[in-house]
Amino acid sequence: MAKTVTVRQIGSPIRRSKDQRATLVGLGLNRLGRVSTLQDTPSVRGMIAKVHHLVSIVEEA
Repeated sequence: MAKTVTVRQIGSPIRRSKDQRATLVGLGLNRLGRVSTLQDTPSVRGMIAKVHHLVSIVEEA
C-alpha cells in the first residue's frame, strides 16, 4: 500500500510568483481551504517544501 500525504491550502496565491501558483495547481490546490490527498513521493515532498508557507500537512498515512 502506497503512503499518502494530505495537504490543505492555508495561504492565498495572490501576489505570489507564477511558479508558486503553478506548484499549488500541481498539488491539486487552487482555493483557500481546499484539501488534496497525494502519494508521498520525493517530488510531491519537494513541491510541498516549495510552497510550505501556503499549505499545511493535515495527515500522513
